[in-house]
Amino acid sequence: MSEPILINGFVSVTVAFLVYILGAQLTRRVALLRDFNIPEPVSGGLLVALATMAAYIIFGRAIEFDLAARDYFLLVFFTGIGLNARISDLVRGGLPLAILLALTIVYVVLQNLIGVAGARAFGLPPEFSVLLSSAALIGGHGTVIAWTPKIQEMTGGAAGVSELGVAVATIGLVCAALIGGPIAKYLINRWRLEPERPDEEHTVGVAFEDEATETINHLSFMRVMLWVHITIAIGYTFWEVLDHYGVGLPPFVPCLLAGIVLGNVLPVIFPRIVEVRRTPTLAMVSDFSLGTFLAMSLMSLQLWTLAGMGLVLAVVMTAQTLLSIFFAIYVLFPAMGRGYRAAVLASGFGGVTLGATPTAIANMTAVTKRYGPSPMAFVILPLVSAFFVDIVNSFAIQFFLPL
Repeated sequence: MSEPILINGFVSVTVAFLVYILGAQLTRRVALLRDFNIPEPVSGGLLVALATMAAYIIFGRAIEFDLAARDYFLLVFFTGIGLNARISDLVRGGLPLAILLALTIVYVVLQNLIGVAGARAFGLPPEFSVLLSSAALIGGHGTVIAWTPKIQEMTGGAAGVSELGVAVATIGLVCAALIGGPIAKYLINRWRLEPERPDEEHTVGVAFEDEATETINHLSFMRVMLWVHITIAIGYTFWEVLDHYGVGLPPFVPCLLAGIVLGNVLPVIFPRIVEVRRTPTLAMVSDFSLGTFLAMSLMSLQLWTLAGMGLVLAVVMTAQTLLSIFFAIYVLFPAMGRGYRAAVLASGFGGVTLGATPTAIANMTAVTKRYGPSPMAFVILPLVSAFFVDIVNSFAIQFFLPL
């Protein structure tokens, strides 16, 4: 096999912009994508991933993108979420936050039980069960890579550990991006739901009909980016301190926290600083950074690596996807109150359980752009997925591995 074609960082970001624009055009022109609230970077990113797979099959050379800049866009996105959060919302969100956490714990157990059943059904080593469940799905690619050495050690060096985990995580990311919109569409239409407060500003992005709003200009954009960078600097410093003392959190978590603090303290001390409040400009910056991050993630998928695992992946991932859909509609939605916010959270639930937090936020963004804002959902879900899910998942993996 020939050496891969390496795409440098600058070109990779440029391609991501093109992917997002392509996805936006597809979403507006293809009724199916628009009606089911498929996020723009998902449709464009998957199209590019299919194109790179075709190039690999025809020419025998993989195309690899430099994704170093992707982490920057992730930090900008979560910092914007933090600046948008309000303490009053967090207080009101206490009970829903606890309910969502409890449901997530139950779901992690159910997801791992499917993994255990899948490993037994196909005669795989029992330790592979976590690769068919929460290690790869809720944990994602990073968790798979982190646990691969341990699983190989427990299985006596079994082959295909990393490949199976990455394959499950890859398919999960795609499924997560595709099921959120249809779930919300079903629930909103079925129960005729509307936003509790339709006059609120959007947390991420602006409504489709408001995209040309005059409140966004070059100066407001520059001011928002300045405060975003200041907040990232504070959050990253906090992360380095935590890391020094062995507290292993992703860097975006302290940035999210720093955003929550500054977004609530600064308007009280300095009322003239409006850039850290809910504004269309801040929402647009969050939408842009999330879209770029997700576009880079999906366009870089190496779909040809899934070959050779067809039957296992098809059966297990069908079961995991159906579980996510069923749980979101018939368990999470009623438990969260059957309102509009519950429907938005249900759309993001698949992103957390099958893919990643950014995928969940992208699902919710696509829904709220069309149907109306739900700021609380954008606070509750990242707090659960950022703080608690990794901890819960770690205990679950350690429990199910010996089984």
